[in-house]
Amino acid sequence: MPDMSSSAALAMTHLVPLAEVDENKVTPGVLGFIVFAVMALAVWGLMKSMSKQMNKVDFKEAPDPQAESEAAPAAPKAKQG
Repeated sequence: MPDMSSSAALAMTHLVPLAEVDENKVTPGVLGFIVFAVMALAVWGLMKSMSKQMNKVDFKEAPDPQAESEAAPAAPKAKQG
């Protein structure tokens, strides 16, 4: 019985004469590039959205007036003498 993998490779080289088929070389090909490009665009979109959301956040915290009024009488006074 003949080896089917060699006949498939031979048939492939006859069907695509312009492409070089090297069985020892593995590349991701067009599908790998498309998947990578889609993932890169998704990450770019997420980063852009995150940047927009982070710009909406106000990091400066306003002082609480109630906490200041409660903390003032509790502070010890220095004796003068």
